[in-house]
Amino acid sequence: MSVLEIRDLHVTVETDQGTTPILNGVDLTIKTGETHAIMGPNGSGKSTLAYTIAGHPKYTVTQGTITFDGEDVLSMTVDERARAGLFLAMQYPVEIPGVTVTNFLRTAKTALDGQAPSIRQWTKEVRTSMTNLRMDPKFAQRNVNEGFSGGEKKRHEILQLEVLKPKFAILDETDSGLDVDALKIVSEGVNRAKDATNLGVLLITHYTRILRYIRPQFVHVVVKGRIVEEGGPELADRLEEEGYDRFLDPADPVEA
Repeated sequence: MSVLEIRDLHVTVETDQGTTPILNGVDLTIKTGETHAIMGPNGSGKSTLAYTIAGHPKYTVTQGTITFDGEDVLSMTVDERARAGLFLAMQYPVEIPGVTVTNFLRTAKTALDGQAPSIRQWTKEVRTSMTNLRMDPKFAQRNVNEGFSGGEKKRHEILQLEVLKPKFAILDETDSGLDVDALKIVSEGVNRAKDATNLGVLLITHYTRILRYIRPQFVHVVVKGRIVEEGGPELADRLEEEGYDRFLDPADPVEA
């Protein structure tokens, strides 16, 4: 069993208004095999938490720790975090012109494992995952995310998850922009990956619809950079009915 542990995490970001605090003391422990949902209103710090774990240079940790099986994640480079077993599915996956999906996936797998995978086994595995995700085989020869629809980009993220086999997956609003059919297909991919590798999942979302397919054991509500309430899946059901009003100050501005 592997453990990702976050303690008293404070994070800032530089804006036009100067240094702005985003996370204000987050504590969270995730073990392999567990699914945790992070929920909260816009601007609460959910995506900041995801990108800080992954090592995005935009965010500065001013206090606290992130450890992975006792190792200091904050001292690792982005590629070292990936090789350790951390994976981020981005809310807005980027295009990589000139790099095909096939070359991207095999290069990433080689970098993670330290050796290239067997061509025959690798090709079979990628084709099987693409079939399960209902991706046209022609996508393998297209440039990464170039001209992909929103749903196709999200399926490609889950294809990466299935074939790269990390220990922990951070899914940043993977449900955004998906129709009902695509949401179900993507969710099934996450569940397959978890069943196959005992994956730990940190699922960031505004809404409960994806939680009907990826059922969390733990739900955490983030408001103003802090976890303000925790519970089981019943907490997500309550949020669906009540929203986040009870966590907000009536004097706070409402974000669009």
